Amino acid sequence: MTIQGLLYIALMFALVLGAAFPLGRYMAAIFEGRITWLRPLELGFYRLAGVDETRPMGWQGYAVALLLLSVIHFLLLYAILRLQYYLPFNPQHIAGMSPRLAFNTAASFTTNTNWQAYAPESQISNGAQMFGLAVHMFISAAAGIAAAAAVMRAFTGSALKSIGNFYVDLTRITLYLLLPVTIVAAVLLVIAGSPQTFPSAAFATAHTLQGGSQTIAMGPVAFQEAIKELGTNGGGWFNANSAHPFENPNAWTNLLENWLLLVIGFALPIAFGHMVKDKAQGRALMAAMAIILALGCVGAYAAEAAGNPLHIAAGVAQSGGNWEGKEFRFGIPASATFNVSATGTSTGAVDSFTDSYMPLGGAIPIFLMQLGEVTPGGVGSGFYTIIVFALLSVFVAGLMVGRTPEYLGKKVQSKEIKLAMLGVLILTLFILAGAGFSLMTASGLGSLANAGPHGLSEMLYAWSSATENNGSAMAGLSADTPLLDFGLGSAMLFGRFAFMIPILAIAGSLAAKPKLPASAGTFPTTGPLFIGLLIGVIIILGGLQFMPADTLGPLAEHYLLHAGKTF
Repeated sequence: MTIQGLLYIALMFALVLGAAFPLGRYMAAIFEGRITWLRPLELGFYRLAGVDETRPMGWQGYAVALLLLSVIHFLLLYAILRLQYYLPFNPQHIAGMSPRLAFNTAASFTTNTNWQAYAPESQISNGAQMFGLAVHMFISAAAGIAAAAAVMRAFTGSALKSIGNFYVDLTRITLYLLLPVTIVAAVLLVIAGSPQTFPSAAFATAHTLQGGSQTIAMGPVAFQEAIKELGTNGGGWFNANSAHPFENPNAWTNLLENWLLLVIGFALPIAFGHMVKDKAQGRALMAAMAIILALGCVGAYAAEAAGNPLHIAAGVAQSGGNWEGKEFRFGIPASATFNVSATGTSTGAVDSFTDSYMPLGGAIPIFLMQLGEVTPGGVGSGFYTIIVFALLSVFVAGLMVGRTPEYLGKKVQSKEIKLAMLGVLILTLFILAGAGFSLMTASGLGSLANAGPHGLSEMLYAWSSATENNGSAMAGLSADTPLLDFGLGSAMLFGRFAFMIPILAIAGSLAAKPKLPASAGTFPTTGPLFIGLLIGVIIILGGLQFMPADTLGPLAEHYLLHAGKTF
């Protein structure tokens, strides 16, 4: 490692955390209905959709509205992908997707996963990209943030009968947050060199010096790239994702995209502090997120900077570390930071390829996903997941001192703990059972490009990524098979909604409870002790249950590689 590399990581955190404070204050104002500069347009959408913005929703109504919208958009996207050959803005005449691939892709973009078991340049039209996938990048991101806002409201008062109105939250988040930032970021990307052509425009054809021709895929790339990162979506216009020069032209756009995919996730706990009128509560949650992510960035950088021991022994090691699968225009520190940021969130975008990372460098992204995507996690989902761990933390603290635990004046009782553990165990079940079953079948084994522990890592990564709604993959996995299309698609749906619904139930339960004043026996939830306890609970409950599988995968590969064994 070099000082320059460490300073890059420090710069990224300074830019993100510095922006998170004003953005968090702005987001709290959105959630509270204090931002109105597009009020006529907002009211127009309500009238068009028949939404009564004054109608309160309990947690059941909020959950039903969220699920209903997700079902409708899943079906619409499935139809678009199947029928894209007959739809406009398909100048390449790309055929419709197969039923299983369309199911997998529709599930992926509806759940903010953006897993791509297809090659975008050859398997999806410009129209389907722009009016199918990009639309879902806004909706799924806004839905996640709306769920987070609902959870925040549960702590704002006593005996609350409502946690908000889902349709109002969705509209305001899209109008006042996602669209403006996306437009500004898209303009910056266009200035830097990303294409933004009309969806109806045909791909460009270039004639080479040797007399041949090359087809260059184009489209409204910059706009999709911006919401891809801002909404922690991750689905690229090109198969190479953010390693492609059209999606990510240079080191400055790489820094911008890394900032975009982190900033809302870190701003949400700050918004929480403003909502509950106790800014220190939000800062404590953000600190726990930042510490884990910073350790991941430094750890991955160290693993990649150390290089491949086989290359070193053979005297052919490249200067600076392991460059395989990385862009020289970004370098190892920026590549490792982007990779860890994308898996610490649920973005799944890549500017380098995890399959080519050193075993320990690849273990960190897997482990960050297995922690529950809370560092800072997907937009919305990261916040409400860390609230689950915060409730579990005060429950553990309460057991230690023999009193009923409280969090921000709300008593945390058996109902909330049971629902919290239900959500955590659902994710664990799909990751471990899905990966284990896949490795017992001929279809699953046939999807792997590598044997031994690296093959296990590829499959474990896939199921962790799908279930935690991340969407990235180790490139050695061939994912477009019946087993993985349907299996991973189902994992995405359960990982999103079978976790989100218990969280909304917890919010409804806590909202209905009285808000008690702090007493001498109240466990403080703003200082270093709570931050350390929270990090410990995240690692123990979120991560250690995966340690046996991770030990047989990337950790075993690390030691075997140093012994001269490859797979």
